[in-house]
Order: sequence, then C-alpha cells, then structure tokens
Amino acid sequence: MGFDLESISEATSGAVGALVSTTILYPLDTCKSKYQAEVRAHHQQKYRNISDVLWEAISTRQVLSLYQGLGTKNLQSFISQFIYFYGYSFFKRLYLEKSGSKTIGTKANLLIAAAAGACTVVITQPLDTASSRMQTSEFGKSKGLLKTLSEGTWSEAFDGLGISLLLTSNPSIQYTVFDQLKQRLLKARLKRQRGLESSPEALSAFSAFVLGAVSKCAATFLTYPAIRCKVTIQAAESEEKNGPTQSKDQKSISGAVYAIWKREGLLGFYKGIAAQILKTVLSSALHLMIKEKISKTTWILMLALRRYLSHTYQIKGSLMTIII
Repeated sequence: MGFDLESISEATSGAVGALVSTTILYPLDTCKSKYQAEVRAHHQQKYRNISDVLWEAISTRQVLSLYQGLGTKNLQSFISQFIYFYGYSFFKRLYLEKSGSKTIGTKANLLIAAAAGACTVVITQPLDTASSRMQTSEFGKSKGLLKTLSEGTWSEAFDGLGISLLLTSNPSIQYTVFDQLKQRLLKARLKRQRGLESSPEALSAFSAFVLGAVSKCAATFLTYPAIRCKVTIQAAESEEKNGPTQSKDQKSISGAVYAIWKREGLLGFYKGIAAQILKTVLSSALHLMIKEKISKTTWILMLALRRYLSHTYQIKGSLMTIII
C-alpha cells in the first residue's frame, strides 16, 4: 500500500495531543490512581478522599512526586496513541479499499476501533503496568522504568491485560449511548416542530458536546469496576508496616474483585469515580482540541518531508546514472 502519509500524520498529531494532555493532567491522575489503588476497610483507610492524597504530597514536601512516573506515562501515552491512530487510519483505509465503498458504517467503524485498540493494548501493556506501579508507589520512593520492570517476571509486566482488552469496549458503549440519546433528542424536537416542512437532521455543536460528555460519563460509569480492579492489580506493593500487604491472589481479576468486595463492599467498586470522570472528560477534551490544532501543521510537515526525501532520491538516482 506504499507510504501511508495520511495515517502517519493522523497518528503523529494524535500522539502529540495525548502527550500534552497527559502532562497537564498528570498530578490529578496520580492522586486518582493512589486513591483507587488503596483497598482497605473504611476504618483503616489512609485516604478518605482524593484531596488527602494531594495534602500528603504537600505536607511531606513531596509535591514534585505528583509527577513520579511521568516520563514512562508519556512514553506509553505517545506510543499507544500513535499505534492506535495509525492502526485505526490504516484499517479504515484498508476496509474502504477492499469493500469498494466511499463511506464506512457504524458497526464496521466500531470493529475497526476495537481492533486498533486491542493491538495498542497488547503492545504497550508493560509500559502501562510500569507507569501504574510508579504512580502508586510511596511519594519519593518511585523507581525508574527499567528497575520497575526488572523487579518482576515478564508475565507480571502484563498484569491487567485481560481487563485492558475488556476496556477497549468503552468507545463502543460511549457511541451506543450517544446514538440513543441523539435519536431521542431529535424525535423530541420533531414532535415540537409538527406542521413545519423542515426537521432537524443533525445536532447543534453545543448539543453534541453535552451528549458527548454525558455518553462518556455513562461509559465510564459502566466500565468503572473494571478500571478499579485494573488499578488494584497493577498497583505497587505497600511499604507501610501496618498496612495490608497485597497478596498474589489480588493480582488476578477474581482476587481483586474479592479483595474490594470483602474490605469495601459494593460501593468500593465505584471508589474514586468522580475523579475518574473529571480526568477522563478533561483529558478527552484537551486531547482532541490539541490534536485538531496541530493536525494541519503535522500534515504540512509530512508533505515537506516527503518532497525532501523524494528530491534527495532523485538526486541520488541522477548521480548513479552519471557514474554508470
């Protein structure tokens, strides 16, 4: 299929957008992850809410530790977003070429997105595990990427892979909720406009934004127990003497579910959901905004690079012809 310039440009702009949004929201992400990773009975909890995590960093003069693991997280975010956007764009182009159609349907679009997401998860899972362990370690005691990965076995680097693959369904849930809300809203508008020749065929920008945010919150709410279990499985070992140690059973999905249920009850599966929704919505908004802003610049740079390489290749070809 040759050099896919469009896919490369899309992947690069998406990866840069993820890099910037991850860096901006990283302190919130660290507080959220440490709060989610704590699995204790209510009377033994170290953090009553997410603000306690922030206060611990401030009171112990470890504010910069809110950025522990940022390099690994950015590396994982950049690589994963690049692979996802390139894979999605590539699979989409391949589907259109093979099917011969000019547009792509909803079901095919969701399948392509799920396939791109699954490929991304499998490739970047060790980085995701390492960044989670670095984030959830004690403030000031985070280790480097290589040391974090070398302390465990190769299979432990893929902790939470099953849940990560399950969470690739999040966009499908979001789109389904969005589509249902959209249809209900358009039907309601149509009823109010009886007798008029025109009917609303599309949502306004504000309505689409609101429904997008609502659908994202709904998808996060439905998949949050899996998110909580994933953080618990990937969390660093507690170094507190009076704190509960993390057993090997807790590293499995069933073990994580049992530990949360036993120590925190049903509501424990939704511990920290407010911070998760806030971070998810802000991250998505920042990511897409930054991606759209730099996509044109990326496209221009890619065209310039291709012309430069093409021109260099032509010069080398001419020189070889003269020599021969």
